[in-house]
Amino acid sequence: MTYTKIKLARMNPELVSKEIGDFLVKEIVEEGRTGGVIGLSGGVDSTCTAALAKRAFDLYNRFNVKYPLELVGYLLPSKLNTKEDEDDGRKVAERLGIRYKLINIQPLVEAKTLVQPDVMASQFHKGNQISELRAGILHGQAALENKILIGTGNRDEDFGVGYYTLFGDGAVRVSPLGMLPKRLVRQMAEYLGFLDLAHRVSSPGLEPGQTAFKDLGYKYETVVELYANGIEQGFSREDLLIHPQMIEEAERNISEYEKKFGFRKFQDSTELIRDIERRNKVAIGKARVLAPPRAKITLEYV
Repeated sequence: MTYTKIKLARMNPELVSKEIGDFLVKEIVEEGRTGGVIGLSGGVDSTCTAALAKRAFDLYNRFNVKYPLELVGYLLPSKLNTKEDEDDGRKVAERLGIRYKLINIQPLVEAKTLVQPDVMASQFHKGNQISELRAGILHGQAALENKILIGTGNRDEDFGVGYYTLFGDGAVRVSPLGMLPKRLVRQMAEYLGFLDLAHRVSSPGLEPGQTAFKDLGYKYETVVELYANGIEQGFSREDLLIHPQMIEEAERNISEYEKKFGFRKFQDSTELIRDIERRNKVAIGKARVLAPPRAKITLEYV
């Protein structure tokens, strides 16, 4: 039996890095801002975004000495973050040669617990509240320095399954990686010289031991990207439930999850794909509320 293949994207990293960089510079210069503010976690998304922004700003500054653009990084740990997260964030800032500052947000978390103990008693809602606290700090620092807040979410995370806090890490001025799937974000990080962080396990850092794979039950780089591409390429949601590529990737994710965590989050491929469908509808709804401009990039589908 033959079937139409779901195509995956490939990129020219130099071209895409230039497109994203040009987009960032244009957005900042048109608003008369002095640069950008970014939250650094040591993860691949924030690292890749920071490296792309610094590269673009350096190029712009060669020809605009009088009004240079600056990138400033903020590390915003709480008790939920590990020392490794903090160290990786520092290393990224130092390797890029950008000004950075660490602000421990644990006092804010504790104050929030006093004000809304019922909300903070729930690990899920507590995580979202922490994300919103971080966003508030970043927006305040950006406003103070007349800079824009640069988002770090990728296409699969933000626009595929909506795996972010709407008024937290989703509340940004621009989304440079918004058209780039996680798989290609990792490739871009390698291209930019961050091989050591390119394949770091994805985690929002909002709960103890939290990872995206553990939360969702599947990975951005595989089945979510396939699903998003399938929708874009004209497959119906029902088509994707029975598409061989989708089933193969879903079953692989189910098996890997069971080996890693000792139980099945989803019993079969249909259940897993239905969960992506549900989350995708949520992502679409979120995007109607907050839809920061995304860099238009050139991808080839094969």
